[in-house]
Amino acid sequence: MKKFDRGVAQRLRRTALVVAVGLSLAGPGLVLAQSNVTGSIFGTVSNVSGNKVTIRNRDTGFSRTVNVDAQGRYSFDSLPVGRYEVILQNGDTVVSRRDDVNLQISGGVNVSFGSAMNATNLSAISVAANALPAIDVSTVDTRTVFSSEQLQKLPVARSVSAVALLAPGVIQGSSYSAPSFGGSAASENAYYINGYPVTNPLTSIGFSSLPFDAIDQEQVLTGGYGAEFGRSTGGVINIVTKRGTNEWKAGVYTIWAPQSLRADPKNIYFPHTGFYGPGSRTPTDGTLYLRRTDSQYWTSTVGAYASGPLIKDRLFVYVDVEQNRQDGNSIRYYTNSSAAQLNQAWSDYLYKTPRWTAKIDWNINDNNTIELTGVSDKTTYNASYYPYNYSADTHANNKTGGLYTKDGGDLYIGKYTGYVTDDLTITALYGTQKINHVSTPWNYNPACPYVSSNTQSQVPGLNYTSCQSYTGTVLIPGAHDKTYGGRFDIEYHIGDHDIRLGYDRQTAESLTGSSYPGGYGWIYGYQANPNQPIDAGHGVVGTPAEAGGYGTQGYYVYRYYSTQNAYVKTIQEAQYLEDRWQLTDRWLLSIGLRNEQFTNYNGDNKPYARQRHQLAPRLGVSWDVFGDSTLKVFANAGRYHLAMPNNVAVRAASGSLITSQYFTYTGVDPVTGAPTGLNPVRVDLNNQYVCPNSGGAVSTNIECGTAPDPRTVAAKGLKSHFQDEYILGAQYQLTPEYVFGAKGTVRKLRSAIDDTCTPALSGACFLFNPGKANSFLEEQDDGTFVERHYSNAELGFPHLKRKYVALDLFLEHPFADKWYGKIDYTYSHNYGNTEGQLASDLDTGAGGQADVSVTQDWDLPQLMVGANGSLPNDRRHQFRAFGYYQMSKEWRFGGTAMIMSGRPLSCTSFWPDPKAPVYNGSYYHYCGLPIPGSTGYVYTPRGTSGNTPWTHRYDLNVAYSPNWLDNKLTFQVDVFNVLNRQTPLYYNMRYASNRSTVNPLYRRVLNYTDPRTVRFTMRYDF
Repeated sequence: MKKFDRGVAQRLRRTALVVAVGLSLAGPGLVLAQSNVTGSIFGTVSNVSGNKVTIRNRDTGFSRTVNVDAQGRYSFDSLPVGRYEVILQNGDTVVSRRDDVNLQISGGVNVSFGSAMNATNLSAISVAANALPAIDVSTVDTRTVFSSEQLQKLPVARSVSAVALLAPGVIQGSSYSAPSFGGSAASENAYYINGYPVTNPLTSIGFSSLPFDAIDQEQVLTGGYGAEFGRSTGGVINIVTKRGTNEWKAGVYTIWAPQSLRADPKNIYFPHTGFYGPGSRTPTDGTLYLRRTDSQYWTSTVGAYASGPLIKDRLFVYVDVEQNRQDGNSIRYYTNSSAAQLNQAWSDYLYKTPRWTAKIDWNINDNNTIELTGVSDKTTYNASYYPYNYSADTHANNKTGGLYTKDGGDLYIGKYTGYVTDDLTITALYGTQKINHVSTPWNYNPACPYVSSNTQSQVPGLNYTSCQSYTGTVLIPGAHDKTYGGRFDIEYHIGDHDIRLGYDRQTAESLTGSSYPGGYGWIYGYQANPNQPIDAGHGVVGTPAEAGGYGTQGYYVYRYYSTQNAYVKTIQEAQYLEDRWQLTDRWLLSIGLRNEQFTNYNGDNKPYARQRHQLAPRLGVSWDVFGDSTLKVFANAGRYHLAMPNNVAVRAASGSLITSQYFTYTGVDPVTGAPTGLNPVRVDLNNQYVCPNSGGAVSTNIECGTAPDPRTVAAKGLKSHFQDEYILGAQYQLTPEYVFGAKGTVRKLRSAIDDTCTPALSGACFLFNPGKANSFLEEQDDGTFVERHYSNAELGFPHLKRKYVALDLFLEHPFADKWYGKIDYTYSHNYGNTEGQLASDLDTGAGGQADVSVTQDWDLPQLMVGANGSLPNDRRHQFRAFGYYQMSKEWRFGGTAMIMSGRPLSCTSFWPDPKAPVYNGSYYHYCGLPIPGSTGYVYTPRGTSGNTPWTHRYDLNVAYSPNWLDNKLTFQVDVFNVLNRQTPLYYNMRYASNRSTVNPLYRRVLNYTDPRTVRFTMRYDF
């Protein structure tokens, strides 16, 4: 490292501290969501004047040198992850060296040395390669880190999410395509690539990905993370990509999972309800509902990489490019679907996902580095639809429909690191990403409406066809998401303190919206009692019978609009300050404070919700009990905040149109499938849920197409979603080969954001903090606004509750004696009256409610009656085991096992009082109907209707790298779900179709675990 003039160094230190203090007091800055992707090397040596330590990256040549302080300590902070050698010097003489020091994301490695003065021969160098402690006593969080070597050797799907499921307390939510951490909703996680957040900006569900082979390390943080991390009340997945080294390397790989070796998925059958047996109007009990044995596909991946030095020790490049394909077919509709739907039920589809990652690292000198990263992740989907005949199990070859979509975009990141002095380090990062969304239906006719019916809702003898070939929602042109922002961090080491502070800022913008084909849909319905009002609570007080036509037999139809179109934005900012205080040689105290600010904008670019000065304290402690890193006791407590994603503004703040207008009919148009002979069902036009000047259309959330005044969207002083967490744990090195760990976790959700239309608000709907008092700005008839305060009792809701308690135990054998292994057991309980930002219990086959942070749960007080119980992400028992055995240079074997208890089940039906102003659906915690053969409405609290079965999954692999090719060629076979145990993951929990009809799909299986799959890999590394 260059020597600085003492006066210059002092001025630099003073300048940096002034900048730091100024940053901590100033307003919004350059910076974005927290992600520490570096590590540290530290240790002690004898207190010998003039001793110094040098670290050198064995792959890139990057090196730094620091002096040992008066207490015999040294540290290197903000180091890129990788392999290092650590050299102890006395003057210019090398005394001792430690090789193969592997540095992980956000981790620290203790490399301590004995006395240099007591060395009898300073010219004799002591080299130790494997004497490093297995326990990191410098961390107070809970994490699991997977290296690229482990990812290649373990039988795991080539997915960031699949890897995360190997961490304790992480489960795959069965209603969303994202994992759940520690009882949180699947939208409450944060995802980073090289320090930049890549969480879905519209919904916060999911993330942008990268070539799997480009991952150098994947860190899974499950709790206790420091003040530099925020915007997550679930977990954090932190990815560091590979980088170039001083050695030119290249390779090619191909991966194939053939359809012929994939087991047939299980078919799904109608459940045995007892109401639809032989002799009933629609005898479906126990019969085939969805044929899945024909739903098969094959996947392939072809990729290549290259890396090396453009200038040795200074400039490096890494590039990985791959093409992923999934080619298959499926049956889209069910045995009771309409003729129009079955006319395009067979799907031949192809997914193509080209991905690339490129990284340039420039070590300008030993004190300044620059990193540039580019990532592309795009997926195209092309499907052709054909008629399908369930009886004959055949499909025609005349194309009747189809869909083309393209989603994804490019990410670019730049990062600067400056080692200003031995004690002062600064980093700056900036990134931007744009994700485009294209959806083009085949032969789409905008003049034809959407039509939905099934055998139960169809009048016998009528032809419910349609001229509309597309049955999904139509995406608006130009839909996209965009994020940009950065972060600035300062780290200053003074005495026993390692002080870190920084800013972060991110802007997320989304142009989004959709509508039904033709602008609206005709939804056909049926109720067994034609003399019962369809939805009296929302003003539809008439009955099908009194409206005439086929209504006398219980048949009706409603015209349904679901139209959204908005350009929305969210700005998230934060400042943090953290002091890692080495109290003694054995005690480390981490004290942090994070201040978050969130602002959400509607489609007119006006703010409708702000949260300022959200203080999140973090406190952690690590005790190196014996002083040799063989026993660590740690604890931490912290508060974590979460912002609302962009999708909240689409419905709540930007004038969405979601209405239903009810009719009876006398016929069906043979071309369009639209009803003819319409007779309106009587509506109370004075009801608060009837949209003005709509002819009787009702909107349960008052979404009548007019954007509300942004002042009337959210409660005054709306607090953000935040959670408190407490952890106590220990790790003990039982022997040099085994490490045991235990950890207890308690999480409590303190505040949430959702929407409500409680009757206390006289027909208005607001975003609010559930379970507590709120104040709202209410618009008066003369256009003025009056602020009114409501107690929680006046709003009619219970107190907010979501708790997670867990005990994690693990036993790990770090790689030695040719093998690596880890066994983990988690006992946990996730309970309360809210899942969080999502509502998995509303899943009826297409996933949980997609409206993040504006779920149905808190819309009405009646929906919360009986809502307290075991939550959807509760998995009481979780067993995990994974590892591999390197039998020789040629042969390797690996395995993973996951065993989990099932998901809690509920039973929901209609609210017992048909005249109450509630949603007219099977959403309430009352099971049954007041009809012959049923039990009547029986109070059935959440999670008291049993559990899904335990899931068991076992994966194995074997790899062969022949010696005759210098072990550069590898053949590998992975078998997933070896025993082909296909277990139900969830069921339809809605008991009733309407107030007089049992749902024929009540308790039908929604999805199963994946069938057995075999994957072949061949790779050659030059």
